[in-house]
Amino acid sequence: MDRLYKPSKLSEILSKYGFRFTKSLGQNFLIDGNIVRKIADAAEISEDDNILEIGPGVGTMTEELALRAKKVVAVEIDEKLRELHKETLDIENVKVIYGDFLELDLEKIVEEEFGDEGFKVVANLPYYVTTPIIEKLLLSKVNLISITVMVQKEVAKRLAAQPGNKDYGSLSVFINYYTDCKYKFQVPSSVFMPKPNVDSAVVNLKMKEREDLDTDFLFKIVRAAFTTRRKTLLNSFSNSGLPYSKDDIKRVLELSGIDAGRRAETLSLEEFIILSVNFKSVG
Repeated sequence: MDRLYKPSKLSEILSKYGFRFTKSLGQNFLIDGNIVRKIADAAEISEDDNILEIGPGVGTMTEELALRAKKVVAVEIDEKLRELHKETLDIENVKVIYGDFLELDLEKIVEEEFGDEGFKVVANLPYYVTTPIIEKLLLSKVNLISITVMVQKEVAKRLAAQPGNKDYGSLSVFINYYTDCKYKFQVPSSVFMPKPNVDSAVVNLKMKEREDLDTDFLFKIVRAAFTTRRKTLLNSFSNSGLPYSKDDIKRVLELSGIDAGRRAETLSLEEFIILSVNFKSVG
C-alpha cells in the first residue's frame, strides 16, 4: 500500500481532487515517513489509546495513528477536504469532525467519542493558533493524558523552557503548571508540502495532577513578573499595575524568601506559587 506521506502519492491525491492549499489556514502536509513515525513514537501510542488529532490535513499522520491506536477522532477546519477524506481516511477506527477546534464543544466531543476513557492529543498545529489551542486543551475539564504537537521551533523552545533559559517566560510557567513538557526533536521545513519558511519541533506534554489554587490570580502574578523581564522583580511588580505598594511588594518577596533583585526568568513554578499565596495574604 502506498502511504499518504509519499510525495508521489500525495501529489496524485491532491491533483485528483483539485485541492489548493489555503495559506490562511497554515496548511503544510508532511511528506516524510520517518518524521510521521517519530511523532507517533513521541506520543507513546498503544493499541488501547484513544487519539484526538487536530488538523489532520489529507491524513498522513492520521493514517499512522490509526495503525497504532484503538480509535482516532480527527478535527478538520477545511471543509474542502471532505470528499478527499472519503478516500484517504476511509479507515474503520477513524472519525473526522469538521469545524474550527477553537469553537467546538470539546467536552461534548470527548464524552460522545471516548466516554469516560482517557485520550491523547496529537497535532501538527498551524503556527497562528498554537497557543489558543493548547490553552483550550489544558483548561478544559476532560480526561486528557498527554499532548504531542508539532509547532514552530521557537514556540517549542518557549513551551519547554526551564528557569534561567532565555526562552523562559509566562507561557513556560503556564505549561509547567499543567504539564511535564519535553522538547523531543526538530523538524526541518523540507519534510512539508508546501515548504514553510520556518523549522518546526515536536514537544510532548504529559498532564500533571493540578493543585487546588486560584490559577487566575497565579498567572496574573506571573504575567506581572514578566512585564519588564530585564528588570528586577521589585521593579517589575511595581510597574505592572498590581494594586500593591512598593513596601507591600518588598514584604511579599521577603515572606517568600525571594531576593527582590532577582528577575522573573530565574523563578521556578514553585516560587511563583509561593508568591501568589503571599500576595493574596497582603491583599
